[in-house]
Amino acid sequence: MDKKIIVEVKKIGMTYHTFNGETEALLNIDFKVYEGEIVSIVGPSGCGKSTLLSIIAGLIKPSIGEVLVNGKKVTNPTKDIGYMFQRDHLFEWRTILQNVLLGLEIHGKAESKAIETAERLLTTYGLGDFKYKYPRQLSGGMRQRAALIRTLIVEPNLLLLDEPFSALDYQTRLAISDEIGIILKKEKKTALLVTHDIAEAISLSDRIIVLTNRPASIKDIIDIELTCAEGIWSPIKCREAPEFRHYFNKIWKELDVHV
Repeated sequence: MDKKIIVEVKKIGMTYHTFNGETEALLNIDFKVYEGEIVSIVGPSGCGKSTLLSIIAGLIKPSIGEVLVNGKKVTNPTKDIGYMFQRDHLFEWRTILQNVLLGLEIHGKAESKAIETAERLLTTYGLGDFKYKYPRQLSGGMRQRAALIRTLIVEPNLLLLDEPFSALDYQTRLAISDEIGIILKKEKKTALLVTHDIAEAISLSDRIIVLTNRPASIKDIIDIELTCAEGIWSPIKCREAPEFRHYFNKIWKELDVHV
């Protein structure tokens, strides 16, 4: 049975116009994302990864090309696309439960059933005892978990993650990326992740898109197949797979990283 295509990025190009002339950011970006996939985008710093994600989200209009989500052209932000930023953007004056319900309130859907769903998700992912707490009372990792639940509860077809763990310390980052990876797989979500962390991309992804320097074009698309430990799948377990080092070295070389 053929997989359902959720995202089609068709020959996207982006040129910025400045006082000093034109700056080409993206060049002929073309790929598909299938239902239930987690696809990471990696590339050199400043190559345009976040710009590409903003175009897919409908926040920026490309100079050329188009993006389709579920076969419909993306022209502006929609509830079909959830966006999780580097910062959690939780409102400090709202409780965690109120923060999680924010998107549903905006869409006029914060009825009793939605509140039950929010409470269930908070309990399932370890925040049930904190639903009446305020963001300042939670750790950075717990805040990111709450931000993810806020994004998931509106049931987007596509989840965009723009370096969502970069503000966390390394140990917390490992734990939270592991937790969020498990949540995405359990909820069967389709996701696009922008990250600078090669190991993070390998452990979380079904495929990795490697971009070149600006103007960014696709250098390679790598299928990730890891022999993970038996039992419950998790990104941390996947880091122990025998194939992990091979993928890391391959992507490192393709990025042409110089220390």
